[in-house]
Amino acid sequence: VQLQACGGGLVQPGGSLRLSCAASGVTFSRYVMGWFRQAPGKEREFVATISRSADSTLYGDSVKGRFTISRDNAKSTVYLQMNSLKPEDTAVYYCAADFRYGSPSYVITDHKEYDYWGQGTLVTVSS
Repeated sequence: VQLQACGGGLVQPGGSLRLSCAASGVTFSRYVMGWFRQAPGKEREFVATISRSADSTLYGDSVKGRFTISRDNAKSTVYLQMNSLKPEDTAVYYCAADFRYGSPSYVITDHKEYDYWGQGTLVTVSS
């Protein structure tokens, strides 16, 4: 399984970015997907997760109402639309995948449950 994240960069406070994470070597629709972030000197933080069927999503408290996770199973890609960005959103953002049977609506917020990780993409919010 390979996950390739992209879309990071430098943006001013209040701006927007869209991150993408493309998966290869998998049947993408069988994987719960998530986004996490890690700022320098801080622990990895849950950002968002989306179920296999895309009918369930959850967000970290710090990004609720500003970020939106989505997925396109035909393109094997998960997205993170980030709006109203703040300097405290500065971090390396990682996508993650976990293979699941059972309910297609299941979501995962614990990074320890994810089996596969992308390489990370840096988001810097600064004026």
